[in-house]
Amino acid sequence: MADSTTTFDSHNPVTNEVISSHEIYNETAVVAAVERAREASREWRDLGFRGRRKVLLKWSTDLLDNIDSLSELVSLETGKPVSDAKLEASLAAGHIAWAARHAESVMRTSHRSPGLLMANMSATVERSPVGVVGVIGPWNYPVFTPLGSIAYALAAGNTVVFKPSEYTPAVGEYLAQSFIDSSLFADVFTCITGLGETGKFLCESGIDKLAFTGSTRTAKIVAATCAAHMTPVVLECGGKDPVIVAHDADIKRAADATVWSAFSNAGQTCIGAERVYVDERVADKFIEKVLEIAKDIRPGAPGDGKYGPTTMPKQIPIIQSHIDDAIARGATVLMGGSGSVKAPFVEPVIFCDVPEDSIAMTEETFGPTIAINRVKTMAEAIRLTNDSRYGLGAAVWSKRRGKHIASQLHTGMVAINSVISFAAVDSVPFGGVKDSGYGRIHGPEGILEFTYPRTVVRARFQLPIAFTSFSRTAGSDKLIVKVTKLLKGRLG
Repeated sequence: MADSTTTFDSHNPVTNEVISSHEIYNETAVVAAVERAREASREWRDLGFRGRRKVLLKWSTDLLDNIDSLSELVSLETGKPVSDAKLEASLAAGHIAWAARHAESVMRTSHRSPGLLMANMSATVERSPVGVVGVIGPWNYPVFTPLGSIAYALAAGNTVVFKPSEYTPAVGEYLAQSFIDSSLFADVFTCITGLGETGKFLCESGIDKLAFTGSTRTAKIVAATCAAHMTPVVLECGGKDPVIVAHDADIKRAADATVWSAFSNAGQTCIGAERVYVDERVADKFIEKVLEIAKDIRPGAPGDGKYGPTTMPKQIPIIQSHIDDAIARGATVLMGGSGSVKAPFVEPVIFCDVPEDSIAMTEETFGPTIAINRVKTMAEAIRLTNDSRYGLGAAVWSKRRGKHIASQLHTGMVAINSVISFAAVDSVPFGGVKDSGYGRIHGPEGILEFTYPRTVVRARFQLPIAFTSFSRTAGSDKLIVKVTKLLKGRLG
């Protein structure tokens, strides 16, 4: 255990009142947790797919049976409405169940053709769990996001050591304890609490893979730390997610979904809408509808507002700087403005005609702001969408051209005539490209992410000609070349 005198407090972001105190795990304590997880890994792996499926399905059910207590805790530590916390927890429980049910089929041994030259061989590829997976989770979705790695890693046969955000440590401890209570397995899923240095210790602890969710800046530090130890990583970082609205879009639905995507969870959603490119032919109608919907949306404490506070205090000046920069550069303010920042809350801010080089368009704001810019064509919308260092998610609104537009976007995920829907579909991978990270969680790819392939080639019988021998003749060499020229991979 960490030194019991070394603790930190979790605060209610609305009132700043202390919720609870938590241990800061030092290097010794982190290494010990990883060692215990490694010791527990054999029993967890030997349980087999069916055994792990039974455990994980029960855990998913138990979380749903106790969803009120979990949701209240999430709301307390993040400030988000209880309803939003309940939606988050429900979706996370669904992912646990999906991973449990599909791990065996996803990891099934694959038989490969050995080719004519190696026709006497049986070629297979097996999938094995990597061992101990470290997970560093975020505070904005402290249940849904980390469980996207934890559940899939566990289903694949790994044990997990989880370091939650210092803003939501109680939620992290709740999740780990709920697994222990449900499964009666110790050290299979462990929570370690602390500040940034605890995360660093986890990266250096000898884990077999790390899954990180957070800012791009921190992700680069994490990746560099892990690289020094040859520890592979999955990085889910920030986004500057666009919405494209074509002239044939359902404007009412597009406006309603965009407002929710931009402002829900106080804009603290990596896949939330931050910039909109709307066909100039329908721009006025779209903006009118957005303003009509947004006028009744206000932040407040759980039970009072449509969304909660900015959970992390140091994000407040970043949001303020983005708003002020957009205004200084000539953006038109349609709703709110510089005075909308009233810590810990930020009221909705809507701009239009925002210069593309302003930080409100180039950097992740992570606040309840939205920039709406008119475009002449969808080609222009696609170009502006792709002209970003981020590439996480996107939304496209079009009745006839949605697939065509989506296929040209440099993003890991696209929702057509919906927003954020890809996060709720268990069977599809979640992740981005460019500065939004690499690797995937969710879906078959999310299970395979926490495994490694083992190739096994077995001689079923011996050929009369020995290719792998010092007795190989010139005639054998000639035959190899001749057959290779003839086949050119056709029977491989």
